[in-house]
Amino acid sequence: MGMRLLKRFSTFTCLEKKVSPNSLKSKTKNVSSQHWLSRQLSDPYVEKAKLMNYRCRSAFKLLEIDDKYKILKPGQIVLDVGASPGSWSQVIAHKINSNGKNKELLTGTVIAIDKQNIYPIEGVTIFGNMDFTSEEVQKKLMEFLGERKVDIVASDMAPSATGIRDMDNENMLKLCYSVLRFSLQVTKNSGIILMKLWQCGDTKKLENDICRFYNNVKVVKPKSSRSDSTEIYLLGREFKGLRS
Repeated sequence: MGMRLLKRFSTFTCLEKKVSPNSLKSKTKNVSSQHWLSRQLSDPYVEKAKLMNYRCRSAFKLLEIDDKYKILKPGQIVLDVGASPGSWSQVIAHKINSNGKNKELLTGTVIAIDKQNIYPIEGVTIFGNMDFTSEEVQKKLMEFLGERKVDIVASDMAPSATGIRDMDNENMLKLCYSVLRFSLQVTKNSGIILMKLWQCGDTKKLENDICRFYNNVKVVKPKSSRSDSTEIYLLGREFKGLRS
């Protein structure tokens, strides 16, 4: 029954069509780049990340979520999907003690994966330059885990934006369902899933699908997430396992 449930997700038809955006006009790109630079320069979290030695401001989103929901604990096994440049992995490594700096606590395991290269992080096993959505790459992750199950699958992954809203939303949802399908195979009972999503017409459908497998599902919008962004996070706790 479990495998049939997994296959049903792969038939999410509106996400299966291949999206290959045309190149955008250079003028649009320039305006977008200028807006991004201006926003970065005025963002207090960017400077705070530098001061605290985090690789980017996204670290504070995970820190906020963990402060409120207490999901990260010493000794856990955590998969960080879409990890580059590594700020979430930095937070996770400290929280679960995968770097072994606190000898009195259990030592956890962090596995970070991204299509881009990730520079080494103490206490983190890195799968860099690898596409998580690839079956071959997922097989490698499964082989690395062996008989072990994961406590948390955390995804801050997002597709490259095209500027075409419907296309971007479809690409984002496709990534989210890829994370969910893999999570169902590797997460231990009572485990957790945390994934980034852009609010769109299918947000509720994804939330409902997560509810089928996790007892407690919440929509989370950290304060450090920019107010003008449609970015939200779905947090599913208490994984029920694959059952009918």
